[in-house]
Amino acid sequence: MAKVLVGMSGGVDSSVAAKVLFDSGYDVTGVTLKMFSSDDIVETETRTCCSLSDVEDARAVAYKLGFEHLVFNFKDKFREFVIDNFINSYITGRTPNPCIECNRHIKFDKMLQKAEELGFDYIATGHYALKEYNEETGRYYLRRPEDRSKDQTYVLYSLTQHQLAKTLFPLCKYEKTEVRKIAEEAGLVNSRKPDSQDICFVPDGKYADFIRKHTDRGTEEGNFTDTEGNILGKHSGIINYTIGQRKGLGIALGKPVFVVSKDPETNTVVLGSNDDLFTTELVAEDVNFMSISELKGEMHVTAKPRYNCKDEPAVISMLPDGRVKVVFEKPQRAVTSGQAVVFYDGDIVVGGGTIV
Repeated sequence: MAKVLVGMSGGVDSSVAAKVLFDSGYDVTGVTLKMFSSDDIVETETRTCCSLSDVEDARAVAYKLGFEHLVFNFKDKFREFVIDNFINSYITGRTPNPCIECNRHIKFDKMLQKAEELGFDYIATGHYALKEYNEETGRYYLRRPEDRSKDQTYVLYSLTQHQLAKTLFPLCKYEKTEVRKIAEEAGLVNSRKPDSQDICFVPDGKYADFIRKHTDRGTEEGNFTDTEGNILGKHSGIINYTIGQRKGLGIALGKPVFVVSKDPETNTVVLGSNDDLFTTELVAEDVNFMSISELKGEMHVTAKPRYNCKDEPAVISMLPDGRVKVVFEKPQRAVTSGQAVVFYDGDIVVGGGTIV
């Protein structure tokens, strides 16, 4: 009987993932990762994952289903790899995706290491993704799940072959409505719990306030300029703005303007028209390939430069410095430094990286 450690956030997806494995005969143990303390965040009623109260929900589910529940304290690692990266990214003009960094460094790295130390054969999560092994290539593939509306492959592109081999995704063939039904029929305490929406350590969604709590960098006033470098007015700190932003700029120019770019070196926020937000090219660094071991020449793919968008036809190629150039067939709006771009071959994740 294979032993599996299931990451349980306290939400319905990870709880049902644990139940599916338990009912299938796996030797299941649940684990909730303690990522931060009350000193790090302000508790709210907004929908997040990994909040302090979620530990109790996960423990209640494990007790109900009849398996052991553990808590791992990863606060130091989470601060190092996720929170500090989040803060540093914003003050250097980037817009990070902390869920990807959490998956990369915590859930599928530190949690897997701990699981292997404790003698578990696999870890499992409630992500909606499908893993399969290709006999011809000898590689594990990651595919989009049955429920495309819940596709989470975008935030999983950084998984290595070893991590894929050691990970189970029990919800890969379930629709979200089925997951809710399973939870309700089992009488799980979180069967009607809303899906998490916000960044777990910024539950009120006020990113700039969170950053100010930890540093005063990126909060200095600077100049708004147009794309020609002409000064238009003063901004309230570079951390308050994201690419494509139109509302809340605090400046009236008699026409719609958007944040086109940010320059932390000069503490400048550049404003322009909607047309100025479109580009056909980007460069990605820290690239991880999944379905291929390396990229040789050009490869035709579809690519997503942000989570909530449709993947579009593109061509990827390696640059001499190890980064990847992405050229889209059609212009993409508000491509943002710090976000991920993920490449697909049909349903299969080719890989992805961080937009420069």
